Amino acid sequence: MEEYHIYLGSDHRGFQKKEELFELIKDCHENVSVEDLGPFEYDAEDDYNDAAIKVAKAVLGDNTEAAQEHNFGILICGSAHGVCMQANRFKGIRAVNASTVESVRHARTNDYANVLCLSGDNLDVDTMEKLVKTFCHSRPDPSEKYQRRAKRLDEES
Repeated sequence: MEEYHIYLGSDHRGFQKKEELFELIKDCHENVSVEDLGPFEYDAEDDYNDAAIKVAKAVLGDNTEAAQEHNFGILICGSAHGVCMQANRFKGIRAVNASTVESVRHARTNDYANVLCLSGDNLDVDTMEKLVKTFCHSRPDPSEKYQRRAKRLDEES
């Protein structure tokens, strides 16, 4: 089995829940490494952009298809909107803001999402854990139509 990497980041509004979520998932499976990319202390003046940039770059890794297939990002900010917008600025990142198991599963299987953005204001940590586990256990549907759609996301406009 391939090793999977989960990169976790937040801003100040998601900081406490990131800390709690990290404790819940850091040892979730022997073939999964979970890396907290920060912040490592609460800073009311931080920007969501910093966390999203760090996580997006980590997920892209060496920018090979193999690396991207086994790298996932989890971002937490107040609404999850800001981190989602920032992460999606990177070619190859498909970040989604999702709050239900069904939505997360669809984002992974049909839309090939590789970064899950969660609302620190609206989700409890137990729900976040369920969403992360659904995200990591769902696989992209290999059907041609879903592959085609995912590739089009990286086309220049």
